[in-house]
Amino acid sequence: MPIILAPINEEVTIVRVIAEEKTKKHLESLGISNGRKVVVLQVSNGNVILLIGNTRLALDKDLASKIFIG
Repeated sequence: MPIILAPINEEVTIVRVIAEEKTKKHLESLGISNGRKVVVLQVSNGNVILLIGNTRLALDKDLASKIFIG
């Protein structure tokens, strides 16, 4: 399921990122990779705010729709 449909304030695990290699590497440098646990703090019009460790990260709708959780 795409991360934009994740329950709010619950820890979820990223299982797949579907993007070009350059984008995948950038996301990995931000801490978004397969097996990583994140918390979705807010979803607004498809835009997502994530909590990764102690860091908040905002993703736009296009990028967030390429991240899948399990």
